[in-house]
Amino acid sequence: MAKTKTAFVCTQCGNDSPKWIGKCPVCGEWNTYAEEIISSKQSPDRELQGLSNYETLKSKPVLLQEINTGDEIRLDMCDLELNRVLGGGLVPGSMVLIGGEPGIGKSTLVLQTALKLKRFKTLYISGEESAKQLKLRAERLGTNNENLFILCETNMEQIFTHINNLKPELLIVDSIQTVYTERVESSPGSISQVRESAAILLKFAKETGTPILLIGHINKEGSIAGPKVLEHIVDTVLQFEGDQHYMYRILRNIKNRFGSTAELGIYEMRQDGLREVNNPSELLLTQNHDGLSGVAIAATIEGIRPFLIETQALVSTAAYGTPQRSATGFDIRRMNMLLAVLEKRAGFKLVQKDVFLNIAGGLKVNDPAMDLSVISAILSSSLDIAIEHEICMSGEVGLSGEIRPVNRIEQRILEAEKLGFKKIIIPQNNLKGFDTAKSQIHIVQVKKVEEAFRELFG
Repeated sequence: MAKTKTAFVCTQCGNDSPKWIGKCPVCGEWNTYAEEIISSKQSPDRELQGLSNYETLKSKPVLLQEINTGDEIRLDMCDLELNRVLGGGLVPGSMVLIGGEPGIGKSTLVLQTALKLKRFKTLYISGEESAKQLKLRAERLGTNNENLFILCETNMEQIFTHINNLKPELLIVDSIQTVYTERVESSPGSISQVRESAAILLKFAKETGTPILLIGHINKEGSIAGPKVLEHIVDTVLQFEGDQHYMYRILRNIKNRFGSTAELGIYEMRQDGLREVNNPSELLLTQNHDGLSGVAIAATIEGIRPFLIETQALVSTAAYGTPQRSATGFDIRRMNMLLAVLEKRAGFKLVQKDVFLNIAGGLKVNDPAMDLSVISAILSSSLDIAIEHEICMSGEVGLSGEIRPVNRIEQRILEAEKLGFKKIIIPQNNLKGFDTAKSQIHIVQVKKVEEAFRELFG
């Protein structure tokens, strides 16, 4: 009887070693090596049954100047938000990985998209749910697609047999951690199985021009589960994030070989599925905060989309010896830096105060232009003076207390004007080339935080 061969593989980068190592020499992570079984029966030609029957796309070396850079053909996903994140649509032959927390709505998003694509023959491979569960979810979504085929299978060899018989135009795998190939003896979901299955699917996508959508789990650190090589194999990595207690979901682009990674899509989770949010500013603003302290409106940019968001702050006397600092949807380290600027440059003592910060709607915003609204909301709560509800602001705060210019200020101003705001506070010398005569909103330019506070609180 042949002896089973094993190796230790890093769960972060996929590097293997004949023995266990505490620290990975490639990625530098600690305690990431796990034991995997090495298969001794490898197919010499690495071709799966059925794949060789496809007419593969032949390639040959060409000169760089002979390459045609015309418009790339993209498939319309019948979803404006998903098309925006993908860079205009799905590229034939590409492989897209969608990751997110359990229960966040990944399968709902993919099934909803598949039901809309009625002109494509789509094969939905489910390794987690039964066909009856998918049928019930489709009925809840309220749509039907006569070209959508459901296959509940996890064996890669069997899957390619059905692919050869059906010849789909779009392939969906839910999820990549559940499928396995017989060429690797380890269990499904292991590092070797995920890596090998993804490589087989990529080979199929590139040779046949069939786009593939993969759903992936995430680990407790919030990154895609499995080796990092999984993210290198695929063409696009999308992160579906949000809080289960809130209705909003964000589809964020982490990697995209065919478009910008600055795009994001916003959805609203409803009983009948996900609804595209075309104008998030109107939904993220509370209309009845007039007279309430600790609320400031920020004009932010996420990707290429401007929208106004509500910043909420609460400052109270510390009940215990050590004051608390808490931020939801905002970087806690940046908030501590802004508190230090307030104390050093503006003279407001918050050492013995508890400070709580919240971005309304459960969103996570990384725009530096949020700084001015954050310190304004904190100061408004500390002084218990409300900011007028018709004022919004945008600006980055430096360590010396200056208000630094931000990008795309014209889009921020136009978005605030469209939503009916009367005044916007922006950094000084940030209006190069912008015609203020056509604007109906009053634009106030400030240089330091003290000028902004005088404008807000008198």
